Amino acid sequence: MNTKNSEKLYKKGCENLVGAVNSPVRAFASVGGNPLFIDKAKGAYIKDVDGNKYIDLVLSYGPMILGHRNKKVEKAVTKAIKKGTSFGASTNAEIKLAKIVCDAFPGMDKVRFVNSGTEAVLSAIRLARAHTGKDKIIKFSGCYHGHMDAMLVAAGSGLATLSLPGSKGVPAQSVENTLIAEYNNLESVKAHFDKHDDIAGVILEPVTGNMGVVQPTDDFIKGLRALTKEKNALLICDEVMTGFRSKFGGAQELVGVEADITCLGKVIGGGFPVGAYGARNEIMENVAPLGGMYQAGTLSGNPIAMAAGISTLTELKNQNPYEKFNTVAEKLEEVLLSSAKKYGVDLKVNRFGSMINPFFTNKEVTNFADAQTSDTDKFAKFFWAMIENGVFLPPSQFEAWFLSTTITIKELKKLEEAIDKSMLVVGSL
Repeated sequence: MNTKNSEKLYKKGCENLVGAVNSPVRAFASVGGNPLFIDKAKGAYIKDVDGNKYIDLVLSYGPMILGHRNKKVEKAVTKAIKKGTSFGASTNAEIKLAKIVCDAFPGMDKVRFVNSGTEAVLSAIRLARAHTGKDKIIKFSGCYHGHMDAMLVAAGSGLATLSLPGSKGVPAQSVENTLIAEYNNLESVKAHFDKHDDIAGVILEPVTGNMGVVQPTDDFIKGLRALTKEKNALLICDEVMTGFRSKFGGAQELVGVEADITCLGKVIGGGFPVGAYGARNEIMENVAPLGGMYQAGTLSGNPIAMAAGISTLTELKNQNPYEKFNTVAEKLEEVLLSSAKKYGVDLKVNRFGSMINPFFTNKEVTNFADAQTSDTDKFAKFFWAMIENGVFLPPSQFEAWFLSTTITIKELKKLEEAIDKSMLVVGSL
């Protein structure tokens, strides 16, 4: 496979970009080799600067749920651009998207749009503290909630990919109010509440995507909801990744809980930089200008991003692709497991809605410690074999794969063939 132009751009990019990338996982650190540089995309496919074409299972880490360059989204964005790109003032589009989002989440009366998932989380944590008058936050090892100082403790995703325990430049004082628990282990949460009486909230991904796809057990998630209510702490669900990917709304409905605060991103921007946090009135009225919790942003509610979000969610609701997503994900799981068995490769597969993740391990994956038993060398071999066979995957064992509505029987057949050929490579090691 020819990657000469990507190699040239990598060398050129190293001159003025850090590692030639603007987000660490793009550096391909955990799979070896240099990053591919993308030229364009359409529908289910993405094409690099050397003309190599791939079925895209990265989908900008989730937001391109309708595939690339959806006609209705493109039309809406083009129309919005002709009116102007940024005003620093309110627009009707913000009200329209807010209505769509709030209607999709029980218990969400108001929402505040921001520019990223990280910004949504940091605002939600500040809001939890403002509402409760308490300081400490419990998070779970392996759950990634953005790169704010207080959350860069026992995080998954990029940190796991780079084998970093945390991050330099984060003062000890910044994380002293962050407590770490184990996902799917309610006792680890109870232990913190037994020791501390100033816990403002618990934040988690209702279904994880940054240690790979891991679902909560029924006892864990419902016990967590009951415990936070008992202790007058808020439950914060980070649905930046899972929002609108398993149903029209949030994963929390499917796992049987209702969060006090929900964080969103990815899909609600239709590929543009958007994040959001929302809750019931009594909580959101703490936020300025109604209350004393300050949070602001010149580009928040950007009209282009709002137009993309409205169009994406409207089309998503009309298509209602969730049954199809389950069918495709189930087929991919079947192919992954059967190919792994055929070639003697240890493999477990977790999936939820339009998210799926193979782990190169013989251990069931229910938390971050389980995920870390995966053989990352085997994943790296599998990753590059899939690239050779025309499938673009996240370059990390610990990232979820994403499905789009543009995957047809044709793409599914190509995926099956690519998986089998790539698993053969792993099995021959």
